[in-house]
Amino acid sequence: MKNTHKAGFVNIIGNPNAGKSTLMNALLGEKLSIVTPKAQTTRHRIMGILNAEDYQIVYSDTPGVIDPKYKLQEGMMKFVGTALTDADLILLVVDMTDKSPLHPQTLEKIKKTKIPVFVVLNKFDLVGTDGAIPHFEFWATQLPQSRVFPVSSTEKIYTKELLSEILFVLPENPPFFPKDELSDRSTRFFVAEIIREKIFMTYDKEIPYSCEVNIEEFKEEQGIVRISAVILTERESQKAIIIGHQGKMLKRVGTLARKDIESFLGKKVFLQTFVKLEENWRNDIKRLKNFGYWE
Repeated sequence: MKNTHKAGFVNIIGNPNAGKSTLMNALLGEKLSIVTPKAQTTRHRIMGILNAEDYQIVYSDTPGVIDPKYKLQEGMMKFVGTALTDADLILLVVDMTDKSPLHPQTLEKIKKTKIPVFVVLNKFDLVGTDGAIPHFEFWATQLPQSRVFPVSSTEKIYTKELLSEILFVLPENPPFFPKDELSDRSTRFFVAEIIREKIFMTYDKEIPYSCEVNIEEFKEEQGIVRISAVILTERESQKAIIIGHQGKMLKRVGTLARKDIESFLGKKVFLQTFVKLEENWRNDIKRLKNFGYWE
């Protein structure tokens, strides 16, 4: 009997805070995308690769769909636009506890696509079967060509069943990446993302959205990794808040981040964090290109 191998690209899209990153992490069994309760935490398109002997699934987590206000957000929405065209399967993630409609232009694009679409109704643990029925009915009329699945990304309810259905529709292909790879992103990228996650968890309001993290030094030595990270922010007042009285807030971010980075790398880490003023970086195309948000 001939051995077959399946491989394909599964792109995850949806509103901010629908649970896209949590879903990808659940399907991978690894934490690659950062997760916080705040909307628009994900800025990049992040690939996570799930490997087995007879398949390779290349997931893409994308930023939540919004109408952009900054050049940064324009770049983020380009990632979403590409994700709607280069997939073997689209997972449209819907938060069943959120009454916000899907971005109208995005919905129209999905209606016109020839790519298979799964509507993933997330947070099933919070609404139950009765609460999910209206969502099934709504999406059956909106996207009659799609299949609809209830899941809970956080509780991993029905995620194994969803994985089985994903595998069923993927084409036969050889692997696109080496079987020992987990992502197309570098270690430095994930270290910066971990620090950015802790910024989202530590500060309120506009502060996390005004920040970017740049890893200036990543040096592996015997038994330890030395990392120097710069947190960029747009205003002097924001810089003062990030540092905090006697540097206490910045120290808290560094401590939280170091623990997760050590877990991620499996090594002891010496982490230094600095804060730098970079006015209006979210609208600076040159800066955005350096951070990988703009082509």
